[in-house]
Amino acid sequence: MSGVRRLGARWRRRRPLRTRLAAAASAAVALVAVGVCAAAFFVIRYELLHQLDLSLTQSATRVIQENRGGGPQTVAGECRYLSAPACAQIVPADPAADPDTAYLLPVSTPVREVAAGKRAPYYSNVSRFGQPLRMLTTPFGDGRALQVALRADPVEKGVRQAAVLLAAVGGAGVLLAGLLGYAVSRTGLAPVARLTSTAERIAATRDPRHRIELPPGPPGRQDEVTRLAASFNTMLGELEQSVSSQRRLVADASHELRTPLTALRTNAELLARGDRLTPEQRDRASGALGRGIREVTGLVNDLIELARDEEPLPLLEEVRIAEVAEHTVATARTHWPRTPFLLEVGPGAAQTVRPGVPARLARLLTNLLDNAAKFSPPGTPVEVALSAYGSGGEDGGGPGSGGGLVLKVRDHGPGIPAADLPYVFDRFYRAEAARALPGSGLGLAMARQIARAHGAELTAGAAPGGGALFTLTFGPRGPTGRWRAVTSGTGPEGPGVSPAVSARSRPRPVRGAGGETVRGPCGARHGDEIS
Repeated sequence: MSGVRRLGARWRRRRPLRTRLAAAASAAVALVAVGVCAAAFFVIRYELLHQLDLSLTQSATRVIQENRGGGPQTVAGECRYLSAPACAQIVPADPAADPDTAYLLPVSTPVREVAAGKRAPYYSNVSRFGQPLRMLTTPFGDGRALQVALRADPVEKGVRQAAVLLAAVGGAGVLLAGLLGYAVSRTGLAPVARLTSTAERIAATRDPRHRIELPPGPPGRQDEVTRLAASFNTMLGELEQSVSSQRRLVADASHELRTPLTALRTNAELLARGDRLTPEQRDRASGALGRGIREVTGLVNDLIELARDEEPLPLLEEVRIAEVAEHTVATARTHWPRTPFLLEVGPGAAQTVRPGVPARLARLLTNLLDNAAKFSPPGTPVEVALSAYGSGGEDGGGPGSGGGLVLKVRDHGPGIPAADLPYVFDRFYRAEAARALPGSGLGLAMARQIARAHGAELTAGAAPGGGALFTLTFGPRGPTGRWRAVTSGTGPEGPGVSPAVSARSRPRPVRGAGGETVRGPCGARHGDEIS
């Protein structure tokens, strides 16, 4: 039996799904057809024999009524003909009481037992006159038995004809089952075949723009295969978007790198002929080469940071956002001495902590402050406001430790045009007014990526009275101690709060050997540099 199973499993592995489905459907329909035909055959055979047995019973009743009190004898013997009545004979229980003439029908021991009352009436098949007979043996009374027989060849002929007809019907049913199985497999697997051909075409052409054609109808009434095709189309859309983003990133990066690399090569070639340059020219070339190297290094580092989609878990810890904001504002004041930076920390915000990587959060705020200072006229302030919302102390960590945070960075520059607002966080995107300013166009894209990796949301808009306003929203900590992710909408807990948090937005703090949180100045880990 195990060998048969192994052969069956080997056959299934070597046959395509369409063949296996067609074989299974055909076998099911064929089994039903053969079963119905077999059941019909046995029903017809039973009914024909039952009618013959009823005729024998009626004949026996008539003979008993007509020959009541008669002795052992042959009552009728014309059953060799189809139109003749049944053959009938009376047989005693004692063979010594048999008549002198021979019996027409065979007399056996069970017949004597019926005559003696030791056995119940029964039907049997015998052969006489070269023809098959159906015989009934029943008690006649007073130690006698009555045997009645009729020709059975019409019944047997009818049974044979029914068997031939039903076999033909069963064969036609099996053939029809094969055709229906093939049609079912072809129709049912048509979306799968289109999905397979689309996948093969994508694999051959590496072009994810192909889609599977879906049948018309409302989405709620689609079958499983259609939903699978729709999911595959959705996956292809995501793949196409990912490939397009990757190609766009490579194209933008190559475009951005071309100019500084050309300048580097030019300055390097110029310094290679240093004997022909004056000291002033060598100094200018060396300065330009150094600036170009720093620009390329910063651009490559930014690209590496953008390529990382989530924060490394070993670096996560509980960070006070207010301390990081104070540190980055102090650093920005040294980098932008002509721009005043004003920091306002609201009630409860100073004690609110957030799981994250301090250096990355500092990089996020630094990018926002640099962007604001770059567009601010000299002498106009950049305003940074940190405020808390939501109930404090939900996790038992002190006032304000469980609430959400909103950090706003506002400048008094020209603001963001409405046409550029949807694209300010795109990689390498630079508005018309910003193309003459230094930068690679990656700062805001990196800031939003860092924010989302920490379960926050960064949005941009116009500030009241002019200028740009960037809002960074951290969701409140839930009852389990985890932080809720935020979106750009408005939730019940506060502005931009979503009731759920994704798996990627659930950082865990890292504890030291004694259970304490490991951190350096301003919430940074020892050995990390905040810049």
